[in-house]
This record gives sequence, C-alpha cells and structure tokens, in this order.
Amino acid sequence: MNEDYDVVIAGAGPAGAQCARDLASRGYDVVVLETEAADEFPKQSNKSTAGTFPSMMASFGIPDDVVQQFTKTVVLESPNEYYVREQPGAVLDFAKFKQYLVEDGQKDGAEYRFESRATAPIMENGEPVGVTYNGDEEVYADIVIDATGPAAPLAKKLGVSELERENHAIGIEFELEGIDIDHPDFADLHDAMMLRLDHDIAPGGYSWIFHTGGDTAKVGVCYIQNESHQEHGRSDFSIDDYLHYWLETDPRFADAERIEGRQHRGSAHIQPPGKMHTDRFMAIGDTVPTVDPLWGEGIHTCMKSGRAAATAADRCLKHGRQSPTAANLEVYDTLWHRDVAPNIDSRLLMTHLLYLASNERYDKLMADLNRYDEETLAKANNGDKRAIMKLLGFGDLSLIWKVLRDK
Repeated sequence: MNEDYDVVIAGAGPAGAQCARDLASRGYDVVVLETEAADEFPKQSNKSTAGTFPSMMASFGIPDDVVQQFTKTVVLESPNEYYVREQPGAVLDFAKFKQYLVEDGQKDGAEYRFESRATAPIMENGEPVGVTYNGDEEVYADIVIDATGPAAPLAKKLGVSELERENHAIGIEFELEGIDIDHPDFADLHDAMMLRLDHDIAPGGYSWIFHTGGDTAKVGVCYIQNESHQEHGRSDFSIDDYLHYWLETDPRFADAERIEGRQHRGSAHIQPPGKMHTDRFMAIGDTVPTVDPLWGEGIHTCMKSGRAAATAADRCLKHGRQSPTAANLEVYDTLWHRDVAPNIDSRLLMTHLLYLASNERYDKLMADLNRYDEETLAKANNGDKRAIMKLLGFGDLSLIWKVLRDK
C-alpha cells in the first residue's frame, strides 16, 4: 500500500466520502480511514434518519435506488395543531447511501482502509503531515482531514474542535410497520416528512415520522439537555423511554411493530462553528459541527462541507502552486459560511426560540403558519430576520430575553 498521499481523510460518513469522491475525480491520491470493517460497513454508523431534498440528490449525482420513499409534503405538528406545506423530499436508506458514496469514490481511485481507527495526527515542525491509526500504523499526506464527527480525534489534538457538551443533541429512531399513516385525528402522512414539537414527547427537541412507503415509517425522538429539557423532562426517563412512551400513547402506533434490525442512534452538536482549519488540516461534517440547527437535516450540509474542503484542497494542490498553510486553506471557511450554512447565527437564534417555547406556543405557531402566506416559513427557515419577527409577538418578549441572556 502507498503510504504517501495528497490527502488523508479520517471517517467515511457523507462528508468524508463526498470529499474523497470529489478529490479522486480530480485525479488526487486520497485515502480514507474508516473504523468499521468492510463487510459490516455501515452497520455501526447507520445513524441518520436520512431525510433530504432533491437539491442534494441532483447536486451530488445520487441515484434513486438509495431512496426508500420520495415525499411530497413537510408536516409540522404541535400537541393540538398541525401545518402542511408542499415540499418535495426523499427519505434515503442511509446504509445504501453511504455504500454508494464509498463505491463511487473507489471507481475514481479513492482508496479505503477499513478497520482503521484514526488516533492522532503525525506532527513535524508543528504541522500535521499524516495520521497514526490502529495504534502504531502511519499514513502520510500533504493535507489531513477529520470527518469523524463529534469524536474528532485529530481536530481535538490540533486544537480545532470546539464542541461543547451542553450543545450535544442525542437521538434514537425505530423503523416501524403497521402505522396508521392517515389517522383521522392527525394530518395525512402519506409521502410526508413530519416533525412534531411537543415537550411531553421530546422535551427540549422534537420527534418525527418519515413515511417510507405503505404502512411503514421512520419514527424517532431527539433533544438537547437544555433549559426546556430540565423544565419539562422526567428525571427517570432516558431517550429510549421517551420514544417508547410516544409509541404507547399515540393512536397512530396502536398496531405498529418494529422492523427487526432497523434501529438507529445518533448525535450531533447544535452550536455555531468555531475554528475549522489550521496548517495542512481541515475539519468537516459533524466534526465542525455542520448539522442544520433548526430541523436536524445533516446529509446535505455535510456533503457540501466535504465539497468545500475538496475545493480548498484542490486550490492548494493543483499544479503544486500553493503550500496548504492555514492562510491558503482559509477559502474553506469562506465556502462553508457561503454555501454550507449561510445565516447560521439567525438560524441558531430561531432554533433556541423554538426549543425554549412552551407547548401552548407551539400550538399558536401552527395556527400562525396556517394563517400566513407559504413564504413566511421558508424565509424564516433561511434566517430572514423580518420573517422571524413576523412569527413572534409581544408575548414572546420573555422568551427572547431568555435566549439573548444565554447568548
């Protein structure tokens, strides 16, 4: 095996695998270190609900055969109300999706080393020049990229990771069959991705039902252990308990059964990005973090993160023109803020307002959304301050003060 590459990437998730695809397609020697075994991949890292949108599929050339169900609407629920918006989407089989990214990159020459756990950067003259993995094995490269997610073994040792424990979100999901997809007391969830704001089920977060065809769906819960979780949560409940409680109390699940082997757990950080690169090094995907703070969609943002890093690497390595110093890799940060997560501060503000609001306020939000034009939510979702203010009222002043005080 070659031990000297243009780029070494730790982690074969959507960000790492997409970065490898882009680099390999441009003719660079790239190697990806992945902890899982090749014959099991991605059994241990099958952690995403994998709801995404046609823009991601088109931008990255993703084939339809990794899609479980194409959806037509997005539904927002509160304890007593709901809002339906026409919005095409796609619920992916996350395992097949990850396998496709790896195999497609391999066709262009990307090398994958499975059962290879990255542990530390190899340093020379204060700069990373490679990666130590599996204890004492080494691989060298001009540029090192950490795409391992919150574990961030390389980023942490280089002082790049700034993930904060209080911003750590956790989630669990079951795939179920026998669901009443069109129950008379709720919105019709055929071909829909539904997100529910309800502190009784997900204190400090949200729950979801993503239709995957027939009477099947992905059903899950996630939350941050924030002020709302402390106020509304139950001290004797784990995240598993909240999901089981929802399944036991929601009539849509009265006859539902779990599909064997289809359980997923995941985590991410909901916070602004900090430092993302240094000399010869970039952190991508959820190492940064990159998940959408408002609705938790991470596939598209992680893919764009991987592409931004590949563009920055190409800019330095092409024709050997520029050394990959921190200054020359600065373009990665520029592309991240422009293409991956524009208006991140406004979206984080809206996220905090949502998570800290009461169930009664969630009901009012759904009523407001049904009253306003369809563009209001879209603009607010993109961080438009005027649209956000349109959704707020005099009664929200104490909530706004809470968020500003915490910031």
